Amino acid sequence: MAREPSPPSRLPRPPASDPRVYFAAERTYLAWIRTGLALMGFGFVVARFGLFLEELATTQPGFKLRSSAFSLAVGTGLILIGVAVNVGSSVSYYRLIDRLNRDEANLGQHSRTALLTAASLALVGIAMAAYLTLVR
Repeated sequence: MAREPSPPSRLPRPPASDPRVYFAAERTYLAWIRTGLALMGFGFVVARFGLFLEELATTQPGFKLRSSAFSLAVGTGLILIGVAVNVGSSVSYYRLIDRLNRDEANLGQHSRTALLTAASLALVGIAMAAYLTLVR
């Protein structure tokens, strides 16, 4: 007689008092902080790129520059998204630690911060793509 394979066993979740859970939450929080800082830095570079184009237009007479307002707007938008990511991740981290301390954490939830960041960056990317294809 052939033996049927046993179903895979599920590993128990570590209790909320396990320090690894807190360390994992802190690593995730620090990764979000790093992401927010990178977005703010990239936004600053994009915003200042318009200033570079203006300088280039003044030194080279054949260079035509319509406006640098778009790069300023996109750069400012990226900076604000970075600020929102840092604030949102801080609130999320505080709430998670509070739930862990009360032993109420549901660790299988979706990250609203990740979803909002991805959606915001997708909109910025679409706007930049539209600008690059429409303005020549």
